[in-house]
Amino acid sequence: MKEKIAFALIMGIVTTGIISFTLITINLGWAHLHLAVWLKSWLVAYLIVIPAILIISPFVEKMVSFIIPKKIMK
Repeated sequence: MKEKIAFALIMGIVTTGIISFTLITINLGWAHLHLAVWLKSWLVAYLIVIPAILIISPFVEKMVSFIIPKKIMK
């Protein structure tokens, strides 16, 4: 369980950082407040995605196990 929480925390940092940076840059360009807006957006996205990953991931794991049998995954 500790590994899943650590994975969610690290994956959340990386993915929300990349996505929020990309979307802020596309929508605002390189404005003088770009960094502040990006960090605020990153924090909000991170606070939303971590609980989502922890709640949704068991269902996704079951769905993947159903779609791809363990024999094929090895």
